[in-house]
Amino acid sequence: MSRRYPELADKVAIVTGAGQGIGRAIALAAAREGMRVTVNDINPTTAAATGEAIQAMDGQAHVHVGDVSQEADVARMVEETVARWGRVDLLVNNAGIEPVASILEMSPELWDQVMAVNLRSVFLCTQAAARVMRTQGSGVIVNISSIAGKAIPLPFRSAYAASKAGIVGFTKEAARELAAYGIRVNAVCPGVIVTPMTAKARQDPAMMEKWMREIPLRRLGEPEEVAALVLFLASDDAKYITGQAYHVDGGKVMV
Repeated sequence: MSRRYPELADKVAIVTGAGQGIGRAIALAAAREGMRVTVNDINPTTAAATGEAIQAMDGQAHVHVGDVSQEADVARMVEETVARWGRVDLLVNNAGIEPVASILEMSPELWDQVMAVNLRSVFLCTQAAARVMRTQGSGVIVNISSIAGKAIPLPFRSAYAASKAGIVGFTKEAARELAAYGIRVNAVCPGVIVTPMTAKARQDPAMMEKWMREIPLRRLGEPEEVAALVLFLASDDAKYITGQAYHVDGGKVMV
C-alpha cells in the first residue's frame, strides 16, 4: 500500500468520536498511513466496528470506550495508549454532539452537556495528551471545530456554535503555549459533510437546495476529505503550521 506520508508510519494516534462519520474516516486514514490508532467512542458497537475495520487492513487499533467529557475516562484512554505503544504523536479531538433547541427553550442542562462533550473534552484530552507529548518533545493536536464556530451560526444551535467557536479560540492559545514543547495545534472547520449528523437534514429537499446555492462547489463534503486535511496537518509537510483554523466546506465560507 502506497503511503502519502511515510513519516507517520508506526506513530501513535488517538481519535475521539471515531465510531462513525468524520472520526471514523480520520481513524481509518491514519491507519492507512501506518499509524497505530486508539479508537475512542462512547458507543461500544461503533467503536468496535472501527477497530475491526483497521485490523482488517492489517493495521493496529486499540478500542477505548469512554466519555471524553469525563476526566477519569480521558486519563484512562491516554494511559492505555501509552502502556500499549509508549507514546502519543497525534491527538484528534473530534467527539461532538449537535442538539437542536432555541435559546428561549433550551435547558441549562442541555447547554452544559454540549459544552462538556464539545469543548470540555477538547481541554481534557489536550491536557492529558500534551503532558505525554511534552516529554517526547513533539506532537500534533488537531481539533475538529465547524464553520458554525467561525462565520455561519446554525438556526437553533446556539450551544453548538458557541462550543465550536470556543474550540477555535482554545486552539490558538494552546498552539501558543505548547509550541515551546514542539507541539503543534490546529483546528479543522468542516462545512456540510455527509455523516450521520447531517442525515436528517439531507432528507429535506429545501435544505439541499439551499446548500447547493450557498456552496460554490455545488456538492456536500465527504468525511474522507476532512480526514485528508487532518493527516496533512499531522505530517512533516505541515511542520511550520500551528494555531490555524482551516475550512473544509466547498467554499461556503470565504474569510
